[in-house]
Amino acid sequence: MTENIENILFDLDGTLTNPKEGIVNSILYALNKMGIQENSPHELDSFIGPPLRESFQMRYNLSNEKSDEIVKAYREYFSTKGLYENLLYDGITELIETLHTQKYKLFVATSKPTIYSEQILEHFKLKKYFTEVIGSNVDNTRTDKTEIIAHVVSTHGLQSDKSIMVGDTKFDMIGAKNNSIKTIAVTYGYGSLEELSFHQPDFMVNTCGEIKSIFSK
Repeated sequence: MTENIENILFDLDGTLTNPKEGIVNSILYALNKMGIQENSPHELDSFIGPPLRESFQMRYNLSNEKSDEIVKAYREYFSTKGLYENLLYDGITELIETLHTQKYKLFVATSKPTIYSEQILEHFKLKKYFTEVIGSNVDNTRTDKTEIIAHVVSTHGLQSDKSIMVGDTKFDMIGAKNNSIKTIAVTYGYGSLEELSFHQPDFMVNTCGEIKSIFSK
């Protein structure tokens, strides 16, 4: 089923790295700066994956102006500390190195701003393996995963039947299917098994090793 695959797109948060500490710390910093009380900080995992501005807007019922303001505050912390409060999932380096050696074209397609995504991958010495890292813009445009994947596909002239998306949330599954490309859902990230199953991925895996085995040549 993957014999024809030439291009592999990876989500970042919850797929390549576990960004929980940095994201939660950045949210708490921003809330404190805005004078907003959060009574259930354990629920802030829900911010990992979806577009940031919309997550703030929905959870705290903010106006467009206040949403922009809190995202700016979030990035004050994230851009200097939060992006490094991050961990690679077990086996990711070996997986990416192997796929690169096997001549797959690798991309990152993430809702996180491109500038931070590139810094994170550089920090973990993985950026060199990716043809391009495509994320959102810092002005909060191009945050939708369908749009991000479409940008990768169109910019690089990828054939949909030769491409596959690896991600941990429904946004990855929906975005890939809207672009007619196959999907691999990883269960070790932040999407629930229920939501991933609902979107009927072509593959469901529990570890990086299982991703590797799908592409064994």
